[in-house]
Amino acid sequence: MSSTESSTYEGFTAEERAAMKDHAQDQKKAARRASRADKAAQDLQDVLAKIAEMQESDRIMAERVHAVITASAPVLAPKLWYGMPAYALDGKLVCHFQPATKFKTRYATLGFSDQANLDDGAMWAAGFALTEVTAEVEARISALVKQAVS
Repeated sequence: MSSTESSTYEGFTAEERAAMKDHAQDQKKAARRASRADKAAQDLQDVLAKIAEMQESDRIMAERVHAVITASAPVLAPKLWYGMPAYALDGKLVCHFQPATKFKTRYATLGFSDQANLDDGAMWAAGFALTEVTAEVEARISALVKQAVS
């Protein structure tokens, strides 16, 4: 059997390994928390701290996305997911914000999980590229999040 460059497995990227490490740390922190209220408060603090650590362009967008999501769908609980701000309903991830710098991409992403009620026929968008958060983008995020939890 011959080997080719295209079939050589090189493993996970440094960014992917870092995301998995973040996820393991998030899970350990969550397991140590006592009450549900303590856990929710600490999860919110963890999300805000993670946003504060971001580079300026990602941080500005993440702050706006966080504000829109928490105002539009207060039933969603902020939490970290693979080191990224995420929002869950009854413990199940509904959406998350992926900063551009996390995986060295040219845009940030607002992603939705299969728990989000965004179904629209046989095919619908589950991820949205963000280069800036304008009033129009905020309105779109608000509508998507409200639909996702309806």
